[in-house]
Amino acid sequence: MPEIKKLDLNDPDTKSADIVAGNIDALKALFPEAFTEGKIDFEVLKGLLGAAVEERDEKYGLNWHGKRRARQIALTPSTGTLLPRPDESVDWDTTQNLMIEGDNLEVLKLLQKSYAGRVKLIYIDPPYNRDADVVYPDDFADSVKNYQMLTGQIDTDGRKLTSASEASGRFHSEWMSMMLPRLRLARSLLRNDGTIFVSIDDAEVAHARLIMDEIFGAENFIAELVWEGANKNDARQVGVVHEYVVIYSRNREKVEREWSLNKEGVEPVLREVARLKKLHGADHEAASNDLAGWFRANKAKPAFANRRFRNIDARGAYKEDDPTAPGGRRFELKHPKTGKVIPLRANRGWGFDQDEFNRLVDEGRITFVTETSVMVRRYLHETDKLTPPSVFYQPARSASERLARLMGAAVFDFPKDETTLQKFIQMASGAEPNAIVMDFFAGSGTTAHAVLLQNAADGLDRRFVMVQLPEPLSPDNAGQKVAAEFCDQINKPRTIAELTKERIRRSAKAVKEANPMFAGDTGFRVFKLAQSNIRAWEPDAADLENSLLKNAEHLVQGRKEQDVLYELLLKLGLDLCVPIEAKTIAGKAVHSIGGGALIVCLALGVTKDVVEELAKGIVAWRAALAPAVDTRVVFKDSGFADDIAKTNMAAILNQNGILDVRSL
Repeated sequence: MPEIKKLDLNDPDTKSADIVAGNIDALKALFPEAFTEGKIDFEVLKGLLGAAVEERDEKYGLNWHGKRRARQIALTPSTGTLLPRPDESVDWDTTQNLMIEGDNLEVLKLLQKSYAGRVKLIYIDPPYNRDADVVYPDDFADSVKNYQMLTGQIDTDGRKLTSASEASGRFHSEWMSMMLPRLRLARSLLRNDGTIFVSIDDAEVAHARLIMDEIFGAENFIAELVWEGANKNDARQVGVVHEYVVIYSRNREKVEREWSLNKEGVEPVLREVARLKKLHGADHEAASNDLAGWFRANKAKPAFANRRFRNIDARGAYKEDDPTAPGGRRFELKHPKTGKVIPLRANRGWGFDQDEFNRLVDEGRITFVTETSVMVRRYLHETDKLTPPSVFYQPARSASERLARLMGAAVFDFPKDETTLQKFIQMASGAEPNAIVMDFFAGSGTTAHAVLLQNAADGLDRRFVMVQLPEPLSPDNAGQKVAAEFCDQINKPRTIAELTKERIRRSAKAVKEANPMFAGDTGFRVFKLAQSNIRAWEPDAADLENSLLKNAEHLVQGRKEQDVLYELLLKLGLDLCVPIEAKTIAGKAVHSIGGGALIVCLALGVTKDVVEELAKGIVAWRAALAPAVDTRVVFKDSGFADDIAKTNMAAILNQNGILDVRSL
């Protein structure tokens, strides 16, 4: 007989992706003979793998106290949810960007079904493990409860929330135990051609490299950048003026072969060239003279670095360049019209062969100074890219000053520089539309700001996903006083996450004001980590009757219909920005999520008299939507008046090809 399966907290569909189960299924598909009565026979598996099995007691690797537990934490599914907060969002109905409040470990688990293999670039600036850094005391038993402890929602039971002192033997161990599960989950979110950038300093850079070698594979290491900042005069031996950015890919073979950056100051020159060509038409000499004067007037600006491109022809701005170089091709280059050999200077070679030279002559790209002396024209618009260097220089003070001006107060001491992160985004996300950029240590929101800046610069529509712990701020703490008072001024709770959201709002406004023609997405949807909307069975042995009454309603009291919709969406593996449509069928509100992939009716009073009309309306709507996947239909269990109505609903839907019918 058709039935509607009731979802509870033990159902895999109410949890985040079960990574262990997925690994076991993959192993079973490859080596079915290694399984006996559903369990892995490791002796058989080792025999199947042969010499690939490492049997030695001593082997190369990174180990520390707590590593096994940290691995297990990454593999434990989450039963939490993300509650939508449209009132705290910007452009909720249209935006594709996300700002999520919560412990990033729990959030990364919850995002697995919806975003695994979809993220193009991850940038994080995790705690550097200095004395003031927060260490997330991950709780294996209940990570949502751990999150509530961190944010002061429940008693912390005396938990220490700051990092271990350097005198502690577990100084590095605790930091590595915090990072390992987060990096493991981050890897699974990356696309095959995705990359992760991790900012770090001397305290943990060596350990970060070893952890990432283990998780991503040493063969997927791309580079270790040096990020140079302001000079320090307070050091005793060496003034350390740099940090690091470690870059790994999920699969280096799939990453774009070449990364590039725009040369600084090129865009203003190209705009001026376009203006002069329009003004002077074919009079290239007059246009070139005006361009030379424009460069002289802009000596103090970055554009002046391109002053050699001061000549203009029909193609654009160009410079006359030497066509030879040490190590070039040595042969007798001939003038294509006179046949005369063009002499080659000692210890030099040509940058082209004879055929290429003849083509450049035909295209007007060769200037004959004399019949035996030539120069080649290099055009600015063809040489406006450069390979990213391994050293980036950007004084930290300038980023702090800009952020203080934007916010109206110095709410963050050491924010990352948005213009440098903008370069990282340009390098690693390329020109692909809808690329997702994630930062799960969002802090001041610099990464979101950088995404908006780069989208405005190149007109693309990258999406950002920010995750930030709502760590409390106290006005009694000297280091947090300004930030806490700022939250009071804007009428928001005293947390770092509120600062993150406000920075994104203000940076979006600033980007739009600076780029009035930019019509891209500058909004974001806010979600907050919480316990699941589905209640766990909580019996009271002293009052079983009251327990039964209290647990008759399967959903958490006070939660809204929208809260439940987004949990279903998340646990089914749909994008958190997927459209949700609503219509009334048989007097009941029905929602379609993801073009009919999920249809939900949480209405009460579904009696046997309305079942047929409601069921047929759902069937008709699904047919009109024509989803590419099988549709799941979910009802509120207490919404059915009785078991007859529930059974009839299942029967009608099943008869019309909708087999996956559930209740909450």
